[in-house]
Amino acid sequence: MLDDFMWRATLAGLFVALAAAPLGCFVVWRRMAYFGDATSHAAILGVALALLLNISIFAGVLMIALTMAACVTLLSGRGYAMDTLLGVMAHSALAIGLVAVSFISGVRVNLNAYLFGDILAVGKDDLWVIGGGTLMVLALLGWRWSALLTATLSDELAHASGIQPRREQLVLTLSLAMVVAVALKVVGALLIAALLIIPAATARPFCRTPEIMALVAAGIASLAVTSGLKAAYLFDTPTGPTIVTLAAGFFLLSTIAMQGVRYLGQH
Repeated sequence: MLDDFMWRATLAGLFVALAAAPLGCFVVWRRMAYFGDATSHAAILGVALALLLNISIFAGVLMIALTMAACVTLLSGRGYAMDTLLGVMAHSALAIGLVAVSFISGVRVNLNAYLFGDILAVGKDDLWVIGGGTLMVLALLGWRWSALLTATLSDELAHASGIQPRREQLVLTLSLAMVVAVALKVVGALLIAALLIIPAATARPFCRTPEIMALVAAGIASLAVTSGLKAAYLFDTPTGPTIVTLAAGFFLLSTIAMQGVRYLGQH
């Protein structure tokens, strides 16, 4: 029987997987991988803000992630290339956050926990926050699913359907900000983007509809979380990186399988 902390870690990991995987599909479809990376890097500035203001880490990270999402949405298309804008904001936020944390006195800050995650330290309160954030993200995606898909396919098609592409982009970026905030405790700022992108990229070659791809990606992410927890427990390895390593292994297997299918199809 697993100890209580392992149950909490498993539930927290599954919550994050269920929120990140379908959202990651839109990240892959829209080629927004760099945005997920930028938002996760900015989370460290949110940690510093939370410690300075003596508020919860979740609130500080969510505040900065939402600010990042809003700034990117407002500034994109106004003379700035998206990759340039994200690069400047991501690395600036990460550097400022690390510098700010170093100036905080009287508080012991374990940066490794925020950079790479500390899923085994998830408490009951953390679990409620992660679960609530996951439900909010899934509810938002369920509500805007059709509009998000239409806006992802084509701006012209979206306008013809009475959908505002910029509004749907804002919905997507706000959802990403929420996932970053809830996932920080689980996999850390440097690995959140991997959990968003890898399961979706793994599922993509084998799925014919967006809905199936989202479900398969969620299954792959959940399997990576549970397998990664068990492997980390058995081999005494860092849990967050172990989860992402297994997800990367699944991606490698799917790539090999797809290449094998293509080879057989050509011969």
